[in-house]
Amino acid sequence: MDGNAAPIPGTDMTGICFRDQLWLNTYPLDRNLVFDYFALSPFYDYTCNNEQLRMRSIHPLDISHLSKMTGIEFMVSEVMEPHLFVIRKQKRDGPEKVTPMLTYYVLDGSIYQAPQLCNVFAARVGRALYYISKAFTTAASKLEKVGYVDLEDENMPHEPKAVKEAIDFKEVKRVDHILTSLQRKLPAAPPPPPFPEGYTPPSTTEGEQAPETDQADPKLPSVDPILDQGPSKRIKYAELTFLCK
Repeated sequence: MDGNAAPIPGTDMTGICFRDQLWLNTYPLDRNLVFDYFALSPFYDYTCNNEQLRMRSIHPLDISHLSKMTGIEFMVSEVMEPHLFVIRKQKRDGPEKVTPMLTYYVLDGSIYQAPQLCNVFAARVGRALYYISKAFTTAASKLEKVGYVDLEDENMPHEPKAVKEAIDFKEVKRVDHILTSLQRKLPAAPPPPPFPEGYTPPSTTEGEQAPETDQADPKLPSVDPILDQGPSKRIKYAELTFLCK
């Protein structure tokens, strides 16, 4: 676009509103006059095809003439007299080929520009992220209170003791419930490793199996002295192993 050319009316005008109370008191707001009322607002583009038809004393919304032209035009898409009128700004490239650009609506005499869909999504996502971040900040502060320990300086007994914030046990239980539910979703723990070679688990009926233990091979003791009897017996067990060999 040439830098010296007149700029096209801004597309980001969602923060303004137009209303002409004198015009509303003079003329009725209906489908025949709503475009003339819209042409008074800053949203109107004087380079559009509708303005050319107005200069030729033709109704600016005459589709039989607009369909033969190319360029920017305005069309009234929806009407709910006398409260709501929806006006669409579009670019016409042929009789049946139009590209929507912006949408405006007249609500009870006040004209607004409708926000674009991408701006609506960006605003909603930004608001959601704000509340999610705020929720995580609140949860982190609650967890810090659970592990909070009030350390009092013994060298300054005259200073008032800092007030310790109360712990919300409901939040603690809720966090525990969440952690428990997550733990249930984890896979089961792996089985324990096998016992070392030569190790026999202790029997539950030691009294009945005592004679059999005395007759057993000394190379296979009933319990592992290294594991069950502590380091004080490891030397004797080593000597016993050497003698058996």
